[in-house]
Amino acid sequence: MNIVLQVILVFGLSFFQFVGPEPSDLGIHNAELSPCESPAHCARANWQVAEPVAAVQALQPLLELMPRTNLVVQTDGYLHATVSSALFGFVDDLEIYADPIRGFVQARSVSRLGDSDLGVNAKRLADVKLLLQGVTG
Repeated sequence: MNIVLQVILVFGLSFFQFVGPEPSDLGIHNAELSPCESPAHCARANWQVAEPVAAVQALQPLLELMPRTNLVVQTDGYLHATVSSALFGFVDDLEIYADPIRGFVQARSVSRLGDSDLGVNAKRLADVKLLLQGVTG
């Protein structure tokens, strides 16, 4: 395939957005976010903090500043956002939950489509962890 055709193909596909269905396991279940069914397209973490609810509240405006991120649900201690990839618009779901009983901020990032996320969800959680460290000191 010559380079011009490849460029046209990539450019043409960039106009499409690959949304996929919203995962059915979003939200809080028994005081936890859902586990990852497969680490190939999902990442999950628990971070110990002194005040989880305050930490999640402080994270909310910072998450809204992340590129291609749309806050979908915001309740006391829970955030759900969608994040689209830059090139093809693949949509991932990002959840943050304040677990005050255990003193954790729980985080989960999961791809809606595909068998592999190429490490994108783990990288996203690493970025969120840095943001969290910035708001919790």
